[in-house]
Amino acid sequence: MSRKDRPWGERAYHHGNLRAALIEAARALIAEKGPAGFTFADAARAAGVSAAAPYRHYRDRDALLADVAREGYERFEAALAAAWNGGAPEPVAALDRVGRAYLAFARAETAYYSAMFESGVAADADPEMHAAAERAFAVIRQAADALCARLPAAKRPPTLMVALHVWSMAHGVASLFGRGDAGRRKSPMSAEELLESAVLVYLQGLGLGAT
Repeated sequence: MSRKDRPWGERAYHHGNLRAALIEAARALIAEKGPAGFTFADAARAAGVSAAAPYRHYRDRDALLADVAREGYERFEAALAAAWNGGAPEPVAALDRVGRAYLAFARAETAYYSAMFESGVAADADPEMHAAAERAFAVIRQAADALCARLPAAKRPPTLMVALHVWSMAHGVASLFGRGDAGRRKSPMSAEELLESAVLVYLQGLGLGAT
């Protein structure tokens, strides 16, 4: 077999990119079989390396899944931060963009999304994954801070509570109606419309609607 004809993972491994090859292989397997549908040996085989090779970087399959999730959170944070764009031109419109970015990520990056939220790996199992997840949530927290700052100090709800509520709404709509795999449920309206209306009703109830 020529070098050109080898699987991508094997070529990457011979260039010292074993970790990247395993992450890519695991991501492809998650997309095909779900986060519980493959073994550590399957990931090694898909990457074109020996069954022992993954142990150079990972103690077990969960550690590999945590690294896939870490990479997913990094991309997720970048997408949310770009959508938030510092809250311009005003926070409610910017938050709507964040919600749409959340749904777009769940739809387009089903393997990452599954590794992040559905793999069963504990949120604090890996320090790098945990830190990446916190940075992604921090974008939603920034949005909550900016929204709550519009109210007089005495009437401001706890910003962490607002951030958690918004996150819960976005995640619920994404997981039920916005995903890009067979788990997507039918809805009489688009996931974007459903999330936008839910968030607006919630914000208006707190006195945080658009002005």
